[in-house]
Amino acid sequence: MQELKPVKSGKVREIYDIGDSLVMVATDRISAFDVILKNEIPDKGKVLTRISEFWFDFTGDLVPNHMISADVEDMPEFFRNSSFKGRTMMVKKLNMLPIECIVRGYITGSGWESYKENGTVCGIKLPEGLKNCDRLPEPIYTPSTKAELGEHDENIDFEKSVEVLEREFPGKGAEYAGKIRDYTLLIYKKCAEYALSRGIILADTKFEFGLDEKGEIVLGDEVLTPDSSRFWPADGYESGRSQPSFDKQFVRDYLKANPDCDYKLPQDVIDRTIEKYREAYRLLSGKEL
Repeated sequence: MQELKPVKSGKVREIYDIGDSLVMVATDRISAFDVILKNEIPDKGKVLTRISEFWFDFTGDLVPNHMISADVEDMPEFFRNSSFKGRTMMVKKLNMLPIECIVRGYITGSGWESYKENGTVCGIKLPEGLKNCDRLPEPIYTPSTKAELGEHDENIDFEKSVEVLEREFPGKGAEYAGKIRDYTLLIYKKCAEYALSRGIILADTKFEFGLDEKGEIVLGDEVLTPDSSRFWPADGYESGRSQPSFDKQFVRDYLKANPDCDYKLPQDVIDRTIEKYREAYRLLSGKEL
């Protein structure tokens, strides 16, 4: 059996090149504020993989995606063991676009802080009188650049996203920027409606897109996971205050409240975090992990 080494390690994922495709392995690492924490969250990688698999299937009629298989039996022998099972996905190779496609259906987090200052979110003027965690009249698209590990993404407006894409893909910047914006809003609206029917408010999320060998835009990376989204329980939702969540906001809140913890989590925070991730998967898919 040939031993394989990852060609890239991200905050959470290890990526292997197997020739005509890639294998993405979701580890149990967790990051917050662009820092990888010292603890792992057991089974987190399995939850991320299963949720992405669910959403790739669910959105396949809207936009093509990079998923080939989440069954390790379809992959090289190296991956056919318990350490990879459930957390591994074989995907198409894509030329990834250098834009994080962020969509916000509710005002919260950094968007709320910006709105309080000047009534805008990422340069988009919003109605007066909004409260924290209010639902927006329409979802808004607020792209950002992709930062290297350890650096911060930069919020940009749509026009800037055209410039960024034009530099890398001359003559295609406006076309690609428009398509990924439209895909982002289309996917969000369909998935937010479904999630709400399952008792989850999808407050905001981010997508990543790339180009396949034909130059077509394809949805890649992860989709609507607790790592890339804010999930709130619909039961008990009330604007004007922070919401309980199914995502890593719980970890962010702990780190903010304990600035001297040196990015190390106590066991009760670890246990409650994976419980939230598992509950999100159960509610959305109707299945147990």
